[in-house]
Parts: sequence; structure tokens; C-alpha cells
Amino acid sequence: MGLFDRLRTEDEDAAGAPAAKPGLFAALEVGTSKTVCFIVKSEATIAGSRLRVVGVGHQSSRGVRGGTIVDMNAAQSSIKTAVENAERMAGHAVSEVTLVTAAGGLSSTRIGVEAPLSRREVSDRDLRHALREGLQTFFEPGRVMLHAIPLGWRVDNHRGVKDPRGMFGRELGVDLHIVTAPIEPLRNLATCVERCRLSIAGIVATPYAAGLSALVEDELLLGAMVIDMGAATTSVGVFAEGSLIHVDGVPIGGAHVTSDIARGLSTPVSAAERIKVLYGSALDSPDDDQVMIETPPVAGDGDTTMVQQPRALLNAVIRPRLEEVFELLRDRLDAAGVSRAAGRRLVLTGGAAQLPGAAELAGRVLSKQVRIGRPSGLHGLGDAVSGPAFSACAGVIVRRARGSAEAIAGPPPLNGAGERRLKAAAGGERGPKAILRWFAESF
Repeated sequence: MGLFDRLRTEDEDAAGAPAAKPGLFAALEVGTSKTVCFIVKSEATIAGSRLRVVGVGHQSSRGVRGGTIVDMNAAQSSIKTAVENAERMAGHAVSEVTLVTAAGGLSSTRIGVEAPLSRREVSDRDLRHALREGLQTFFEPGRVMLHAIPLGWRVDNHRGVKDPRGMFGRELGVDLHIVTAPIEPLRNLATCVERCRLSIAGIVATPYAAGLSALVEDELLLGAMVIDMGAATTSVGVFAEGSLIHVDGVPIGGAHVTSDIARGLSTPVSAAERIKVLYGSALDSPDDDQVMIETPPVAGDGDTTMVQQPRALLNAVIRPRLEEVFELLRDRLDAAGVSRAAGRRLVLTGGAAQLPGAAELAGRVLSKQVRIGRPSGLHGLGDAVSGPAFSACAGVIVRRARGSAEAIAGPPPLNGAGERRLKAAAGGERGPKAILRWFAESF
């Protein structure tokens, strides 16, 4: 499927394509700890149409480790159950979903493209040509493109051009932010979804979706960083001037903290998770040495009774792991040169972000003003699913409601190399309606 075919597909879906029930849209997140499905219905209001969450299904994930599928049948079962629960609540069945994932590790690349203008007025055709040139020049073996976001235009090296159409010059340039993911983990995830008789409408990177859901408008414009703390991975997205300019992540999450507690306190993993939620903190308090917590012994300790251990020991296990995560992200963002673009704002979201003291610790390590982010601006989202753990899945709905100002749309080609997809995109001038839509959303 070519570039502009993908854009056209999204246009058709927005208008009520026959592949899905008109007015219905589903978002699916398959994480290491939970699988979530939101079903949304478009409804007419006096202020215009709006999206309303009418079905929610979520349950513990199986067959997923480190954000990737390790047991196809178990993962398929989790997906099927979550979607069926959402369908039952919505009273409607869905035939396609938009996935949100950080499967296998996300990567950012920014490229600049220059195209000659022959001293004539810039037209839509010139913009299409510049975007196509950029996409053609990009290829990473073993990875697939999820997003291609134009960050800005240039005419004769004059930056900051909002809309170059109608201008005169010798050269047109565009800066593109391309987000990629390894193809094999995505292919496994897509296979599990398709075995549930669902087609894939698109795939959204986790930190992108989380940012759209948890950041307010001023943060998107002035610059902010969103860190989504999942069970097995922690991903980060940097936004500036309303666009996503960088994504990254580390394969460490809340499950690693739980595992550290289990080892440090010599207690079962299930008990460690409960202790973390009830008593854990990333910060010290004056009475930590006096507060004692009961920890059950690990299996096989026979007649050993509950053990009394100071909360200071628990927190001493938690804090170094979280410091490691934030320090790794800080170093990676510094190396990428995007820390300054993120401004002073940091929004923590994801299930692991709810650990007391995590926000304060992140602020100290990253030198940012920190708040906990959760889904905002959505209608019909119940209290039980409006916490930070559901920001990424909710972000898919926000992206749908706002419209996507991207150069590509639709599902990535997981059965072939990205190079072949770009060659197909270069073959013709199809889909002018799609590129006009992109301009309407962008300027």
C-alpha cells in the first residue's frame, strides 16, 4: 500500500468505511501486565461531533514479556477476552482496532529534505514531492515506520515557514521526524490480533499516544516531556511546538521494581507487588525505620512465619531502581540533544508512575517540574479506567478526535520490507485529497 493510499484509507475510515461499523472505533493496548480495549462511538452534539467511550475491557495480560509476544495462544486469548468484554459493554461488535505499543523498542530519526523549485510558486505538488523524497531516502533494515511527522518547512533555507504554498524560491525543504519499531515483534502482535478476527487500522507508538492524552495544550506548544512507566518498559516522548520530536525508551519498568523487592525482602513476587502498592515509596521518610511491615516467606520455607521488616529496607530497594531508570533516560535524551527542547515540564504517566515519590524523584534526576498525567478531555471514561495506567490507550482516541497531522497513515506493511512500501509510494500522484486533508489539519 502506497503512501497516499494509506492517507486515503484513513480518510475513508473517518467517514465511516465499510470495514468497520459506522461511527465505531476501537483502541487496543497489549502490554506486559494488562490488555486494554476501548470502544468509542461518534455522536452528534450542538458543538459538533464528539467521540464517547461506550465500551471498556481490560484484564491481566498473558503471553507477553518485556512488551513482546512470547506465547501466541496465551496473548491471543487475552486480546480476545478484553475485546469481547468491551463489545459486551458497548453493545456493538468491532472488526478493526488501532494498536498502541512500544513493542521491541522505539526509535527516532530526524531527516531534512531539499527539493528544487525552479523559481516558481510553491504548489501542493511540490509539497508532495518533498515529502515523498524524504520518505524514499529513509530505510532501516528490520524496522518499520510507524509515524512520519513534518516538523517544519523551509524555502531557500528560511526556517519557520508555516505554509509554503504560494511562496517563491529556488528550493523547498522539510524536516521529518520518523518513528520506527522492529518489525518482528510487531508482526507477532499483529498475528495475534488478526487471529481474533480483527483487522488493524493503524499502530501508534506508546509515548506518542500517552503524550496526546496526558499533556495539556500549553505543554504541547511550549515543550514538555512525557514518561510512560509501564510494567516492563519505560518510554519517553518529547513534544515541542505542538509536535512529537523524539521518542526513546529503556527495557525497565514497574515489574523490575517488584522483582527487586521480592529478592530484597525474600518474599514471593505476588506478595512483593502487594507490598509495593501498599507501603512502597521512592522517597525516605523520618519514621521509615520504626514502621514495620509483614512479609510472607518464599515458597519452600516450610513453617517460617511472617517476617517483620522495616519500611526503610523496602524503600531502599525501590529508590535505586527508579533512579536507574530516570538517569538512563536523562543520559539518552542528552545524547540525542532534545533535553532543552522539552522545556521544564515533565509528565509522568503509566501504571508505575503511581508509586509514591516517583514524581519527586524524577524531578530531582531530570531537573524538571513534574506532575502525574492521566487521560483528559474524554467523554464516557469511567473513574476505574481514567488513571495514569490508561493514558496510552486513551491517547489513541485523542489522536482520532484531533486528527493526525502526519505524512503517512494506516497500518504499516508488516509482511514486506519498508523499502518496498516506499517504492510503491513513489510510483504515482494518487490521493490529492489525502494531502489536502493533511494541510487542513496542519495549518
